Amino acid sequence: MAVTLKKGQGVSLKKAENDLSQVTIGLGWDIAERKSGGILGGIFGKKQPENEEYDLDVVAFLCGANGKVNDIGTQEENRGPIGGDIIFFNSMQHPTGQVWLTGDNCSGAGEGDDEQIIANLNSLPERYHRIVFVVQIYDGIQKHQSFGQVKNAYIRAVDAKNREMARFDLSGDASYANCRSMIFAELERETAGWKLRAIGTPFEKDSFGYILTQYYL
Repeated sequence: MAVTLKKGQGVSLKKAENDLSQVTIGLGWDIAERKSGGILGGIFGKKQPENEEYDLDVVAFLCGANGKVNDIGTQEENRGPIGGDIIFFNSMQHPTGQVWLTGDNCSGAGEGDDEQIIANLNSLPERYHRIVFVVQIYDGIQKHQSFGQVKNAYIRAVDAKNREMARFDLSGDASYANCRSMIFAELERETAGWKLRAIGTPFEKDSFGYILTQYYL
């Protein structure tokens, strides 16, 4: 049975029945229906499209013992850091071949996980002590979007035998109205295994680059 985490909690994934040879970190979300702006909304042209899509992206930072990303790869124009310890939609597989993003869901539509990062934890080189998972709303500032409209958001860890080991549920509310990126959770290496920690720290910026430069470089 999966362990449900609250913000700030962590749980060890080291159990005899858990197979950490390949762990899927799945993220999912829905978009709350926008309420009508009423008469004033119509007068001032504030009505938002009912089927507006939110493009949430999951990003992974692979950090060393110092808690930092030690190889950001090659900075390519209009693509970002490629081929280093940052996994995202323009650099979907880690150079070790042990961590990869399965695809880029631009709307959150459909059942189950909207995006997944897979990690072969047992094979990941020991120089990596932490994998940090960040979620951003792509172009959130420009589109006037925020986590305040995101509901049923979660991150979960599923082992190689398709058993859900732990999950962290987080739905938006008024406190997230100006937040467009978030340190959602992290995997931390332990003496003989890994721990999943729920973080849920939001930021106003809509780019993982801000979180990277402020905390992990």
